[in-house]
Amino acid sequence: MSASLAQVILSILLGAVYLPVIFFAIQRRDEGQGAATWLVILYALLAMVINFTEAVWQNSEDPLLLQEVQIYISFGLAVVLMLTLQSFLKSELWWAWLVFLGVWALGLALILTNALDLPDTLWTNGELVLYRSRLGTAWTILGWIGLSIAVIINLSNAQRQSRQPLLRGRLAYWWGPVILTLLSDILLFADVLVAGQPLRWLVVTGMAYVVGTHYVPDLKAITRRVLIYILSTLAIVGFYAAGFLIVQALFGANENFNPLLAGAVVALLIALIFTPLNALISRAITKWMKGDQYDASLTIHQYSESISNILEMDRLSSVAIGIMLEAMQIDRGFLFLVDGERQADGHRNYKIRSARSPEERQLVAAELDENGIIASYFIREQKPLLQYDLDLHPAFRASSPLERNWFYELRCEVYIPIFAKKQWIGMLAFGSKLSGNRYTREDLSVLSAHANQTAVALENARLVDNLMRLNQELRQARRTLEKNNLELQRIDQAKSDFISIASHELRTPLTVIKGYTEMLIEDPKLEKGQKSMMKGIHDGTMRLHEVMDSMFDIAQLDARSLIPHLQPVDLAQLIRDASIEHGRVIRDRQQYLTIKLPALPLVKADAHLLRKIFHHLIRNAVKFTPDNGWITVSGKYIPAIVNLPNGGVEIIVSDTGVGVDPNLRETIFTKFYQPGELGKHSTSKSRFKGGGAGLGLALSKGIVEAHGGRIWVESPGYDEVNFPGSQFHIILPLSKLEAGETHKTSEPVNLESGTSAAPAG
Repeated sequence: MSASLAQVILSILLGAVYLPVIFFAIQRRDEGQGAATWLVILYALLAMVINFTEAVWQNSEDPLLLQEVQIYISFGLAVVLMLTLQSFLKSELWWAWLVFLGVWALGLALILTNALDLPDTLWTNGELVLYRSRLGTAWTILGWIGLSIAVIINLSNAQRQSRQPLLRGRLAYWWGPVILTLLSDILLFADVLVAGQPLRWLVVTGMAYVVGTHYVPDLKAITRRVLIYILSTLAIVGFYAAGFLIVQALFGANENFNPLLAGAVVALLIALIFTPLNALISRAITKWMKGDQYDASLTIHQYSESISNILEMDRLSSVAIGIMLEAMQIDRGFLFLVDGERQADGHRNYKIRSARSPEERQLVAAELDENGIIASYFIREQKPLLQYDLDLHPAFRASSPLERNWFYELRCEVYIPIFAKKQWIGMLAFGSKLSGNRYTREDLSVLSAHANQTAVALENARLVDNLMRLNQELRQARRTLEKNNLELQRIDQAKSDFISIASHELRTPLTVIKGYTEMLIEDPKLEKGQKSMMKGIHDGTMRLHEVMDSMFDIAQLDARSLIPHLQPVDLAQLIRDASIEHGRVIRDRQQYLTIKLPALPLVKADAHLLRKIFHHLIRNAVKFTPDNGWITVSGKYIPAIVNLPNGGVEIIVSDTGVGVDPNLRETIFTKFYQPGELGKHSTSKSRFKGGGAGLGLALSKGIVEAHGGRIWVESPGYDEVNFPGSQFHIILPLSKLEAGETHKTSEPVNLESGTSAAPAG
């Protein structure tokens, strides 16, 4: 009775130890394996209830029934183990397991209900008997065997197919629960009942640990350290025993032989050789187990020396990655440049592009949102990121699928950001090790040290790379500009050729038309209406003749064949005559023209050409000045200065019109320039803002420069509301005087004309 009570207490205690496992699993339920965690909890609850039940049934009068129930329970727990593993692996073949369980459940139902009408004794050979009542148990054991084989195959395939050593190492921990399950159930099927089934507690503990722990210790590294420790211990013991025996054999016959002293001497010798011996064993075991062997300090020193003076981006990438691949035996690596680009809304994106030349490998650039999980991790933590974490860690579960897919396609295992002056400027990416080992903390520390050393070299290389790209862009822009200049020269030459041809070809027929229309107008026999029409034709012809004259002059300027016929010119009288020509237009527009010219020296110039200048300037002032506006022509004498060694005369044509845009002060003097939209212009001589051929100012500039002078415009700006006005300045140089000679001067002119002002002089 006391033994049974002890078994009950033991079973209850073994059932209670499942509670810490359940609490542990609940605390770790957010480690990216939510469904698997709840299945572990289910397994623990079932095992705990079964332990309590077994404790109550220990003295059952039907032990065979208890064994059958335990077999069914073992199958159920094996199913939960299988489902947990499938959930952990995120397998997509869950439906196959449902089919398996469905077939097994259907077979069990047929057996238990005897739907096939089987006899009580199914088979016997005289010694062994298979009863129908035991067929359900046999069917369950058969299902358990199939289930166990499938679990072993799935786990093996998952380990073999995994690209990530960290995941393979985590899967290795699953073998503990699987093997313990097999051992526990085999003992049960062999009718070896263990009170409390403690192996099940080890199974659920192992499941809870591997499911709830993201970073598990490296079993391979643990095994290597254990082997090194065991072999070092055995070697020391062997050396001690062998050394002591040798010393005893050599000096044991001596009556002064002291075993303690001999042992101390052997121990001293072992202490002297312990460090090299342990290092030798460590290297041998590491090599045998394909462990990583490299000198971190030597690698960092070599790396620093190799990249310190590299300024070419391609070479920096090749050397930096090559050293790490060779030193740490890695299959692939990349150096990426990270460019922070500020968007219009103030949002920043990080563009990741390969630092290698396009000929090596085409890698699609990626863009990471600064508020995204991946970019935020790099900027906040500034430490390596593992592909294992990207795939399985819950912190990256909500990251952008596009970003995660870009990293996945690189087929790398670790990404190390490069920072310079707290700015993310680059990233190193490395694939798996050739040995198949995982990246240890020491490896990540070494890679981070390399990233820090790369920062300065990368920043310098980026500056050189940006400078080279800028030079390339400038060269391209220069070639484009030269091409455009050649095209513009061709177009300008075509315009000049057109002007020259048109002016020559049209002058003769226009002269004929002008002559005949004048003859018809003077014909007394012509009716009044016909004379009016001929007058219109004559006016149009004169306007066209004026345009052709301007085009002819422009053609001469382009061909540099316009030679002024110099003679003394009275500018005051010339301007007075030009203004009188516009008297009727000024009165029609209700404008006011004022000419205030003092006595000015006569200039040697072509009077015909100068008349054209002031004709165009006054006409432009009339066009771009609103009704009731003012136009003023003034002038002054300029004493001798550097640019005018003999002095000069400055004429200023001012108006109260719309003004000139400061950005167009040079453009308005080009050929065919038209302000505003060309389609809305009028060729009227007097209409406000009416258009023309766009040759007047270009011709004026050419004539002034042909006389060695200068023309420019001053204006606060273009404004059709406040009318700031403009001032056109013309400076004409005076000729050199002979000894004792003085400049002849003109009479001053003061003239006002308009709607209520009459000419006065």
